[in-house]
Amino acid sequence: MKNMFEYQNILTTKTNCTSANFLKEVKNQLPMYLKPNTNAINFSRLAYSIILAMLTAAMMASCVTTKNTDYFQTLSRDTTLNNFVTNDFENKIQAGDILAMKATSLNAVEDGIFNQGGAEMGSTGSGAGNPGFLVKQNGKISLHRLGEVQAAGFTRREFAAQIKDQLQPFMKDVLVSVIFLNHKITVLGAVGAPTVIPLQTEQLPLIDALVLSGGVTEKGKKNDVMVIREEGNQKKVKHLNLEDASIFGSEWYYARPNDIIYIKTDQEAAIKAEKRNSLQSSLALVASGIGLLLIIIDRIIK
Repeated sequence: MKNMFEYQNILTTKTNCTSANFLKEVKNQLPMYLKPNTNAINFSRLAYSIILAMLTAAMMASCVTTKNTDYFQTLSRDTTLNNFVTNDFENKIQAGDILAMKATSLNAVEDGIFNQGGAEMGSTGSGAGNPGFLVKQNGKISLHRLGEVQAAGFTRREFAAQIKDQLQPFMKDVLVSVIFLNHKITVLGAVGAPTVIPLQTEQLPLIDALVLSGGVTEKGKKNDVMVIREEGNQKKVKHLNLEDASIFGSEWYYARPNDIIYIKTDQEAAIKAEKRNSLQSSLALVASGIGLLLIIIDRIIK
């Protein structure tokens, strides 16, 4: 005879609230565990009835009315969105930033010396394998061949173009790239995997940030996503509704460096789910215990 605790599997594999189908499945599976014995038919039938009643009660307890919490509920099947916010924001380099810079030219030796120059200049906290150029408090960085160069106040694109022009006398056909190493986005709350996302470019779509964090859980409130943003000496807070397609027109749709994205938990739904799971587990354990006790008595009487 199989372990009586396996009755719980019948319940946990049936999350739909279709009573007829559920009861049919229970009736089909229970005889596998309780085979009637002509010498103890009354106990077998009693155990069968008790366990069936317990599982039915647990199934009914699991029936809840779920509300639609899909993304972009207001979005029509076929439509065109107007006033869509564009991804043209560019961060200005600031004192304290750590930049990864790479120069590529026809002179491999000069390339190597320049690209190694940031090894002792800054650190992202991720180890020696990811060096960078630290922007000093005066807004400048120290570069091979160029000495101290003003970086603060420029965008990455502007700064890369400036360095390219200054390196031309030393490196033929040089190309320069610049990315941020210390910029990040923090996602926490009711998501699959709260995380800190490195942000090497200017900004990241809010949806992408949530996907990288495992997505919003069933207990998360998609209609109340809080974004905390630094602007100068201020902290601005914005509440966003991801169920409404108007999010695409919001300037907050793109997460920016050092943003904190917090997904609130639907407390009412969480409490109901906890109570429901506790009740299901308790009923399954009681059913298993009663069934096991009746079978033992059945065997003793035989």
